[in-house]
Amino acid sequence: MTLDLQGIGMTSPRTRKRMVKRLEEQGISDTNVLEAMFNTPRHVFMDEALSSRAYEDTALPIGFNQTISQPYIVAKMTELLLVSGRLAKVLEIGTGCGYQTAILAQLTDHVYSVERILALQKKAKDILWDLKLKNINYLYGDGHLGWADYAPFDGILVAAAAPEVPEPLLQQLAVGGVLVIPVGENGGPQVLQRITRTALSYKVEHLEAVSFVPFLPGKD
Repeated sequence: MTLDLQGIGMTSPRTRKRMVKRLEEQGISDTNVLEAMFNTPRHVFMDEALSSRAYEDTALPIGFNQTISQPYIVAKMTELLLVSGRLAKVLEIGTGCGYQTAILAQLTDHVYSVERILALQKKAKDILWDLKLKNINYLYGDGHLGWADYAPFDGILVAAAAPEVPEPLLQQLAVGGVLVIPVGENGGPQVLQRITRTALSYKVEHLEAVSFVPFLPGKD
């Protein structure tokens, strides 16, 4: 597969630059995050029929009842995760199409990404390999369990909404580490939370209303 990384028309660098300007207007201020958003061709992570909409600030379908998150949410969650700067080891729950993975891979030393839908994972791996992003390990598994073999993690980012935060993810967070996760019922109100592990407990921040697909157990 040969990816059109440059893009033309509605997928061109000029369109991507407009997206980044919009992100700045929406309050994203981390220059490293903004640069990664500009450098990452979002259009290659979706079907060609939708690629002309790649740089709109909207979630779009990627099959399997999943979506690629809107650029603002990807940038916001990344900024929240990297509040203290570059991280060494990050766990991502929900590889999906690989777009969020690509952003994290540019801004952290290593990404450990878990996906429960095998066909989605295979497609994402191919795209990320073509983008020459090699600092990623992949696991086909249940994200609720995290990835204990590589714990503890300096950061954990979850790209699906859970009614409550899974305990294994809290346990796999390093002291001083940050977990960013949408919490709430499918179809009901959801809120983006940032959870920081302290020496004795966890500090929880409730940040803003969001809308994510449900965090499902098991493998598909």
